[in-house]
Amino acid sequence: MTRNEAPHDPPTVLTIAGSDSGGGAGIQADLKAIEAAGGFGTSAITSVTAQNTTGVRGSHLLPIDHIAAQIDAVIDDFDVQATKTGMLATAEVIETVVEYADALPELVVDPVMVAASGDRLLEPEAEDAYERLIAEATLVTPNADEAAVLTGIEPVDESTAIEAGEAIVGMGADAALVKGGHIAGEDIVDVLVTPESVRTFRHERIDTDATHGSGCTLSAAIATHRGQGESLADSVGAGIDLLARAVRYNLDVGEGPGAVHHLVETRERAERTATAEAIEALVADFVGEGDEAIQGDISALIPEVGTNVAGATPFAERPGEVAAVDGRITRTLAGPRPNRGVRFGASSHVARYLLDAREGDADCRFAVNWRYDERVAEALDTLDGEVVELDGRPTLESGFGTEFATVDDPVAVVDPGGEGRVPTTILLAHDPDTLRERTEQLLDVMA
Repeated sequence: MTRNEAPHDPPTVLTIAGSDSGGGAGIQADLKAIEAAGGFGTSAITSVTAQNTTGVRGSHLLPIDHIAAQIDAVIDDFDVQATKTGMLATAEVIETVVEYADALPELVVDPVMVAASGDRLLEPEAEDAYERLIAEATLVTPNADEAAVLTGIEPVDESTAIEAGEAIVGMGADAALVKGGHIAGEDIVDVLVTPESVRTFRHERIDTDATHGSGCTLSAAIATHRGQGESLADSVGAGIDLLARAVRYNLDVGEGPGAVHHLVETRERAERTATAEAIEALVADFVGEGDEAIQGDISALIPEVGTNVAGATPFAERPGEVAAVDGRITRTLAGPRPNRGVRFGASSHVARYLLDAREGDADCRFAVNWRYDERVAEALDTLDGEVVELDGRPTLESGFGTEFATVDDPVAVVDPGGEGRVPTTILLAHDPDTLRERTEQLLDVMA
C-alpha cells in the first residue's frame, strides 16, 4: 500500500561558518544544535579546518565566490527564517556577508576570533570589518575576550559586561549577549543588553574543560528559537539552558577536552518513556503485583506521609524530568497501593533529593522514600555504600548538591526531620533492580 506523506515544516536556519573536522564546533555543531532546537539547518562553509579536540592543525579559506554561491543557493531555494555566523576568518568574508545582510533575517553574529584551544581564527585586519557586520545584527554574542577586542572594554564583572554590551548596541546591533564563561566567578552570568533594557542570566559553572563548540551551539540555538518566532529574551534563555546541560553532560570524545553535547535535550526527552515504564514496574513490584514482586511487606517502611518512587532520565536537571507516582503510595486496607499513575513532575520532594544525589554520582537515577527510625538506621548500616546524613535543612529550600559532591556511591540519604518535617530515608540506586534489592535488604534486616 502507498501511504500519504505528512511533511513537517520546520523553520530553515542558515549558518555561515567554518568546518570543524573534529565535529564538535563550527558548521557541524551549528547543524546539530539547529536540529535539536527544532529547525532545519542549511550552511555556507567559509573555511575548512583540520582540527580535533587538542587544537587546530591547519585552515583553508574557500574562494569568496564559492562562499557567495553557497549563500545564493540557500536563499534562492529556502525560506530562511534565521541566520547565524561563526568563523568568518577574513575581512573579505565578513564584507561578503554584509552584502547579503538584507536577505539574512534574524542575524545572530557570533564573532569567532579565537578557538577554545587558543588558536587564532580571525586575521587581525578583519577585526575592523566586524563593525559593519555588527551594525546589521539582530544579536551579537561575544565572549569576554571578543567583547574586549570589539569595544576596548574588558568585561571582568557584571557591570563591565553591561558596559561592553551597551557599546556593541551603540555600534548598531539590535542587542548584545556578553557571555560570562570567561569571567571569573562561582556562577556564570550572561548579560543581554538591548537599547531598552538589561537582563542577566545566571547559572552554575560546570567544573570541566569540555566546552569545545559551546559558542557555536549557543548562537545556533538562539537563532533557531528566533526563527520559530520566540522573543529575544526567551530565545536567549532557551539557548543558555540547552548549553548549560550540554556542558554538564558533555561528550567524552578525543584525547583533549571533550565536546559539548549538542543533542542533550533531545536525548533527555527520548529517555522519558523508558524511565516512566521502569517506575511503573518498580511500583508494581513494591505493592506485590509485578513480575519481580518484592519479598516482604513494604507497609513497615511506608511513612505517614506516604512513599514515592522516582526515576530521573540520564540527563535530568529539574523535577519535571523525574518520573514519580502521582499521589504517592499509601497504606490501605487492601495493602500498599499507589493513588494514581506515574507522570513526570509528580514529585518535588523525592525528586529533589535524587537530583541532589546526582551532583556527586551522575549515574544515580532511581530513588524511593521510606520512614526513618532506629530500626531503619540499623538496617542501613548493612548496605554496601555511603549513607549521607543531612543536618536538617529542607532540601526544597536550600539544596544539598554540595554535600554529595565528594560521595562516589551514595546508597541512601537520611533527613532526621524536625521543624515540622517527618524523618525520612531516601534510598538511592543506579538502576531499578538495585533499588528493589536494597529495599528487600532493609526488610530482611528489620524482620
